[in-house]
Amino acid sequence: MEALPRELALRIALASRILPGIDVPRLLEILHERVGSPLDDEKLKSITVTNLKTGLGSLDGEEDGEDIGIGLANIKLAVRYLWGDEAEDEDLPEIMPYKEDDMPDSIRVAIGSNSGALINGHFGSCIRFLVYQLSKDDYRLVDIRSTIEADSAEDRNLFRANLIKDCHVMFVQSIGGPAAAKVIRADIYPIKIPDVTEAVDQLKEFQKVFDAPP
Repeated sequence: MEALPRELALRIALASRILPGIDVPRLLEILHERVGSPLDDEKLKSITVTNLKTGLGSLDGEEDGEDIGIGLANIKLAVRYLWGDEAEDEDLPEIMPYKEDDMPDSIRVAIGSNSGALINGHFGSCIRFLVYQLSKDDYRLVDIRSTIEADSAEDRNLFRANLIKDCHVMFVQSIGGPAAAKVIRADIYPIKIPDVTEAVDQLKEFQKVFDAPP
């Protein structure tokens, strides 16, 4: 099979991350079946939600695409990534101006996210980190960092840890032991939040630690 251009390969890898149980080879199989070969920009942009849902269902014998165990929101987002719209998540929060010393006694927090301002990403597969500055009385989104380049890194977990190495705390849905060790070595404290949670709600909850005695 002819190698894909890097930009198309990254779009497909990005889409596979938010489709539970669907790795890149399985997604490629679906795409070749639904739109034909060889894959190109025009063919990826022809993928529809219904088309992808049916393709996902056919892998498990659900020809109508029902009961495939993947939420419709994830499928819609995957289609947008296949189209090349990964930067156009309209639910992303707005980055606020920030400079050093704006928030005395604050810490920097990274949040693994796949959509909007949610903690809904696994460390090794989330598509971005939302980076907040957090103090006892305030919080501010100071950066949004895409992880798309991690797929081409020799050590993807180390790449991700270095991407947020200026942070003190990280919230993700899950993280494996070896990856957690690399995060800790980067002086970042990883915290797992298994349930999908609004980033702001978790930040407000975490502000309580500022009141705790050392």
